[in-house]
Amino acid sequence: MAGDELEEIKRRKMEELLRAQAEGEIAEAQQRAYEEQRAMVLRQLLTPKAKERLARLRLTRPELVALVEDQIIALAQAGQLRRRVDDETLKGILSRLSGRKREIKIERR
Repeated sequence: MAGDELEEIKRRKMEELLRAQAEGEIAEAQQRAYEEQRAMVLRQLLTPKAKERLARLRLTRPELVALVEDQIIALAQAGQLRRRVDDETLKGILSRLSGRKREIKIERR
């Protein structure tokens, strides 16, 4: 009897693990699809120079790039973009969202 119970517990645990793995794979696939769709929309909304600027900025400040991309997509969905976002427009959005500049103070003693 103990052997049967042990086998049943093993079988249930294996089913739980497989179910959790399948759910994780589904969530991962949905995340990839969302990111691909987002990238496609941004390719349509940004000029090549603006895309290049965002790619360079993503290396140092990925959280700011995410905010800028969200802002651009929101503007497009609201119908407030009349044309593609060029480099100058992107600079304006970046300056608004980045807030104040970082201050570096060096004290000599």
